[in-house]
Amino acid sequence: MKLRFAPSPTGYLHVGNARLAVANALFARRHGGKFLLRIDDTDRERSRAEYESAIETDLRWLGLDWDEKIHQSERMEHYEAAIEALKASGRLYPCFESELELTAKREMRLRAGKAPVYDRAMLKMTAEQRERAEANGKVPYWRFKLSDTTRRWHDLVMGECTVKLPSISDPVLLRADGTILYTLASVVDDIALGVTHIVRGEDHVTNTGVQLDIIEALGVLPSRFKFAHLPLLLDDEGRKLSKRLDALALRALRSDGVEADAVVSYLARIGSSDDPVPMTVQQAAETFDLTRMSRSAARFDMRQLLGLNRRMLHERSFDEMRDRLPAHATEDFWNVIRGNIDLTCEIAHWWHVVAGDIVPPELPDDMVFLEQAVTVLPPGPWEAETWKAWTGALRELSGRSGKAMFRPLRLALTGEEAGPELHALCRLMGHDRVKRRLEEAARSA
Repeated sequence: MKLRFAPSPTGYLHVGNARLAVANALFARRHGGKFLLRIDDTDRERSRAEYESAIETDLRWLGLDWDEKIHQSERMEHYEAAIEALKASGRLYPCFESELELTAKREMRLRAGKAPVYDRAMLKMTAEQRERAEANGKVPYWRFKLSDTTRRWHDLVMGECTVKLPSISDPVLLRADGTILYTLASVVDDIALGVTHIVRGEDHVTNTGVQLDIIEALGVLPSRFKFAHLPLLLDDEGRKLSKRLDALALRALRSDGVEADAVVSYLARIGSSDDPVPMTVQQAAETFDLTRMSRSAARFDMRQLLGLNRRMLHERSFDEMRDRLPAHATEDFWNVIRGNIDLTCEIAHWWHVVAGDIVPPELPDDMVFLEQAVTVLPPGPWEAETWKAWTGALRELSGRSGKAMFRPLRLALTGEEAGPELHALCRLMGHDRVKRRLEEAARSA
């Protein structure tokens, strides 16, 4: 078994195409197959080395290692051999119509109540007419002549699928400028590199029917391949995800502090009959099942992903998080804050609270209370009983209790309305820092 993920290095990975990477990698890993990373970089104008590097960084971050990597730009001789074979068999034929002429043809067919399918007029060209067109400076592009048949296959997600080829225009496989299109290049690579299972989006269903016809025209049995088409992944407004949605790019999620395992766990289960739960990549692979995927489009819910991320962080041990903690952070620090962390980017803030400096908010109604808090603060160092003794004395002196007492203390000491247990934060801060912040807050009030 061999699967492939084939991104174009024309932009950053977002959760839509990352879902396909996750599906292919997990399916291969579960069944002991190989995972190929194919860089579809035949679009030389839009392909960028920095995007390819970013794609690799994202995949490694997710824990999706590949067994093999190839670039389509380095395989041109394979595509050219396939083109010559299709020309020799009469399945690839030259066309000379301009885009303006093709548009006019489509409009005429629509006005006549016909489907806007290419009319194959160029098949009627004589050798003399072609020579005359080329003598006048015209360069042909090349179309593949589809069979007059219906292509059928059993899809691992969609079930029985059919594509009626007579209702589709003969696809262009080679542009006039020599650019070889995905429809052909992908087929040639899948054949040559031994791919067995093709897992991709449902927007490729029609393309699969066309490619099965090309596969057979190249002398290969279409039954050699198994297909699975995942329903589209939509955003929370029901729109198709796009590379332009920067907020859903993996690099943005990583920068915001979302755990890679949370992303994999969510994408492995979204659109399936199984609820997302915190998993490692290995656990996700062991339970990944294409047959449990729905045939309906799934919606990517950021709130659900963040909820999963929160659960995952709350379960992480100090050792698991050590590489994402500040240099001098202790296990005690992590155990105190982890129940209040939604994203790893928040860790730095709480480290600043317990070990750095903050600017407390103005508390004009609490100046006297904060001065009283300093007055009854037991001398250092901070001991196990310091919190209880301090708050008990402050309650008696100020007459305050509950929210009236603890809210101004929390704001003065942390600058936040909510967070980890205040008694535990004070223990981490130590006596001197607690006293200094109370004094500063009282002065600013």
